[in-house]
Amino acid sequence: MNISSVCIQNFRKLYQCHIDFSNDTTLFVGANNSGKTSAMDALGKFLAGRPFAFNDITISNRELINQIGKQWETVDCEKPNSLSELGKLLPSLDVWLNVNPQDIHYVVGIIPTLKWRGGRLGVRLIYQPRKIEGLFTEYRESFFSARETEKACADEKKIRLFPNSLCEYLERYFTSSFVVKSYILDPEKFDADSPQETEFGMECLVDNPLTAIIRIDTIGAQRNLSDPDKHDGTDSDRTRLSTKIRSYYDKYLDPEKTPLPEDLEILAATEQARKIFDSNLENKFKPAIKELEELGYPGIANPRITITSKVTTTEMLRHDSAVQYSLGEKDDGLILPEKYNGLGYQNLISIVFDLISYRDGWMRVGKSGTKDEIIEPLHLVLVEEPEAHLHVQVQQVFIRKAYSVLRNHEKLGKSDAFSTQLVISTHSSHIAREEEFANLRYFKRLPKDFEGKVATSKVVNLSDVFGKDDATKRFVTRYLQTTHCDLFFADGVILVEGSAEHMLLPHFIRNKYLKLNQRYITILNINGKHSHRLAPLIDKLALPTLVIADLDSAEPTGHHKKAEPVRKQGLISGNYAITDWLIKKRLIDDLIDLPDSSKVFSMQSICHYQIRIAYQTPIKICYQNKEIEALSRTFEDSLIYSNWDTFEGMSVSDPGQLIRKLKEGFDNKDSFETIKSKIFESLKQSDVKAEFALDLIYSIDPNMMVVPQYIDEGLKWLEDLLCEEENGWKNL
Repeated sequence: MNISSVCIQNFRKLYQCHIDFSNDTTLFVGANNSGKTSAMDALGKFLAGRPFAFNDITISNRELINQIGKQWETVDCEKPNSLSELGKLLPSLDVWLNVNPQDIHYVVGIIPTLKWRGGRLGVRLIYQPRKIEGLFTEYRESFFSARETEKACADEKKIRLFPNSLCEYLERYFTSSFVVKSYILDPEKFDADSPQETEFGMECLVDNPLTAIIRIDTIGAQRNLSDPDKHDGTDSDRTRLSTKIRSYYDKYLDPEKTPLPEDLEILAATEQARKIFDSNLENKFKPAIKELEELGYPGIANPRITITSKVTTTEMLRHDSAVQYSLGEKDDGLILPEKYNGLGYQNLISIVFDLISYRDGWMRVGKSGTKDEIIEPLHLVLVEEPEAHLHVQVQQVFIRKAYSVLRNHEKLGKSDAFSTQLVISTHSSHIAREEEFANLRYFKRLPKDFEGKVATSKVVNLSDVFGKDDATKRFVTRYLQTTHCDLFFADGVILVEGSAEHMLLPHFIRNKYLKLNQRYITILNINGKHSHRLAPLIDKLALPTLVIADLDSAEPTGHHKKAEPVRKQGLISGNYAITDWLIKKRLIDDLIDLPDSSKVFSMQSICHYQIRIAYQTPIKICYQNKEIEALSRTFEDSLIYSNWDTFEGMSVSDPGQLIRKLKEGFDNKDSFETIKSKIFESLKQSDVKAEFALDLIYSIDPNMMVVPQYIDEGLKWLEDLLCEEENGWKNL
């Protein structure tokens, strides 16, 4: 048995959000404010019993709720007998289970018909009024009473009394007047894109039927372990690693709880230690107590003072040095207390102990439960942002091992009798790249008015991004796993084709495009003409994308050898991103004069988004008192022509091949065509481009360089687009 999917409705920005679950680990990824935390909170509130707040209601529903309130405020309004209107605006969670026939005894309470023989089962949890009739009556009484009181006030003291709207009333009484109730769903009506209507007329289940099926544990995002040396009266004690160790001992190992035969020896030793210590205390305190007696205490009516100790196995762990770290391989005394290990490793140990504790609590290990207690068939563990205070390597270790820790029990392992599902939300690209595409769920912010009246979020299942195109899937997967997965957290993406662009573009953005620098932009270096292979992924993510491509002029016949770009020679572009993916034109003459409007493409997947391609355009330079049109085929020669005067006067010690050829041309007063040919021949070698970029970073302040026009136009387009989106978000 496992959770196949959930559907969250009317919960914060998750207006209607379907999430498929993996059988083992599911990873929530996405940019900031994309809904990951909302999804984790919805699971925690509906399944783990965390308290709700009025602000959990999707904000676009507030106006509709107030409209219902307006109806209730009319004098002749009839009392509602169902939730048909209000209920569809309230937060809800659909949980769809995939159940094997042998597990039928766990789910008898949620089987909709006697025809069911295994497969999908669904339960809808709604945070709704305890009684709609009671809410109706109480609101009307409060509203009309407030209005009558207002009328009694003098005209000069006009006031507005609570409540002025149904939302205002609910904000105050949300937790006391509402409760989670359950409804059985019809598996035959399952539709991921269009959840079935709630039959509010049917009898709902007051008790959550999933409680006996799903055990849920959570690890929150804020786990900062404290310094044991601090004694500031805060709750720091609860966040120390030693405290977690003691908590684990209390729950599963404490011999004083339902002692077993193997516990008798330690209990006897503890009692003997207590007696010896108490005898010592009595002797030590005799002089002081005797002084009190000489002063007339205790007298007749007062109790006598007795000093006793509390020696228990648990109390022995209640100190700062309960956890220590051994530096030697043997018991050689080389130990350090808990605080001397880095917070990163302390947090890793803390999270692992939490996972172990949750697993053992589920399996009723040790003293945590009775032997005949029924164990829930499914264990759902939610972990928020495990990367907090974990360096990169530790993050990767955690994501690789977390699920195996949860299954490390004799009743678990590879057995299907009990299922474990781990859900992790993260902002870490290092964690994301350790998981398969099939386990990633991408949270996408949708713009205002895409669905509803305010911005919402959708979740994209990345398991089917590439369809049956195995070659593209292999390339993209390998590429992202060997580089990074920053695009899953980005506001926009820039695809480049070489090392030089990848090195210099961040300098350009940081110094010349300040608004763009304030956004989370991912620059992906494809290292060749492969940017088109990312098209299916970009379309799934619906990210604003700038493709910085090389014109790559080539001969039109034969093997399409590289050629210097010139007009009216029938040359073609050898770049697939230009010829096959976006522009879909081949002739260099057509491409270099193409207007900017033809380089922007409006796309539609889960929402509207745009892609722009930028490639080399003609540059005017002055050389030897002549104005010349320079055509470039790559970023490197375009950068040279855009900064012609700078390169002409540049002095570089120990220059690389390209700059050396360029300096030779200037020193020899070669013609422009000769210098252009030297540049072309040098750039045929693959290692020259990266060398060129390093030479520039070493010799020239990137802030002083002129950005090639085609890149400048592309970056300004992306900057304007993202600023427009940002302004839309600010106006919500």
